[in-house]
Amino acid sequence: MSKTALRPPRGMRDFYPDDFRRRAWLFDHFRTVGQSFAFEEVDAPMLEHAELFTRKAGEEIVDQLYHFELHDRHLALRPEMTPSIARMVIAQAGSLRMPVRWFTVTQNWRYERMTRGRKREHFQWNMDVWGEPSVTAEAELIAAIFSLLDQVGLPRGEVKIRINSRALLEETLRKGVLAQRPEAFAPLCVVIDKLDKIGADAVIDQLTDSEGAVGLDETSAREVVGLLQLRDLDEAARHAPAGSHAFEELKRLFSLLEAYGVREDVIFDASVVRGLAYYTGIVFEAFDAAGTLRAICGGGRYDNLAQTLGGKPIPAVGFGFGDVVLGELLSDKGLWPELPRCVDDLIFPFGESEREAAIQIATRLRGQGRRVELILDSPKLKRAMIDANRIGAQRIWMLGPDEISRGHAKVRELATGKESEEPINPD
Repeated sequence: MSKTALRPPRGMRDFYPDDFRRRAWLFDHFRTVGQSFAFEEVDAPMLEHAELFTRKAGEEIVDQLYHFELHDRHLALRPEMTPSIARMVIAQAGSLRMPVRWFTVTQNWRYERMTRGRKREHFQWNMDVWGEPSVTAEAELIAAIFSLLDQVGLPRGEVKIRINSRALLEETLRKGVLAQRPEAFAPLCVVIDKLDKIGADAVIDQLTDSEGAVGLDETSAREVVGLLQLRDLDEAARHAPAGSHAFEELKRLFSLLEAYGVREDVIFDASVVRGLAYYTGIVFEAFDAAGTLRAICGGGRYDNLAQTLGGKPIPAVGFGFGDVVLGELLSDKGLWPELPRCVDDLIFPFGESEREAAIQIATRLRGQGRRVELILDSPKLKRAMIDANRIGAQRIWMLGPDEISRGHAKVRELATGKESEEPINPD
């Protein structure tokens, strides 16, 4: 077997015990926050029909699928969770009590260029609200994001959330540069979502590409890029049509976030559009305040997704929160907790003649809910004591010929060194 085959594929990860404890700690916080907001956890297959993800809007995600054909079926590993959730909601829409409040913690795959905080396999926490058209849903979700950040120990101010409205941008452009070409809005969003990655000049080049899906003249393209620089909500309103519903939604959202106590860490940013074509309204991204990492999480409203996939229209909003960028941020801030291995009891039979009694003790303690390691070989006592301390055991049970003859095991509390005797087979 080659050395390459003995390593995980590029962009994938092995989780050794220390890594897995960190992952479990983080997932516990995802679930705690989801449950504290009264969301229910669901799951779906990691393998889906590829057409669930192949929307025709020039999205990068279509080219990033891990996909294959088998028995005349075109299948793909899920790159994200939202379409799967949409499929599940559509399947039981008639019997679901709306609004639906679901969360997931899932593994996802995208074949994309790797940078710091970006791998080709990642875990993601999603929270989604289906059946609620008002921005009360967005406010609840953004509050949940801040709750998670509080849970993992990130001080307020270390992470900000940038908010925009694709509906507001669409209203603004349709009264101007897209007045005659409203169908160009979705591909335009795919292009301008790259602004931070490729810069304004490259975005203008793509917007003015005569063979592209947008096809603006240079003056119009520069006007679009200029709108993306807006950081003041009232200034954005001056560019929007009079009586803009999207602007009123944004104002309402910021007012609700004030009530949640998170308004100071939320910023209006007209450049946030999100690259997925299904977003229809408010969109948002969380980022570290120092600006050293890519987006920590992102989401928004996607009211047309159910209809696009063949179901009836259902208003929906949600976010995806990956584990990789957050892990980088926790490392940078020194906020990963110490997560030692947790073992309550180590059972040490001196030799094979004591093993059956050791098994009886281990079985009884495990039945009581204790975490018990039974030594499987026959080391010296000194080695057993070293092992007990290494794994953080609270007690070591020692069984030699004398203990067996008396029907008692010697038990040492490792924190204090205090020793006592416990019956091997208590009545």
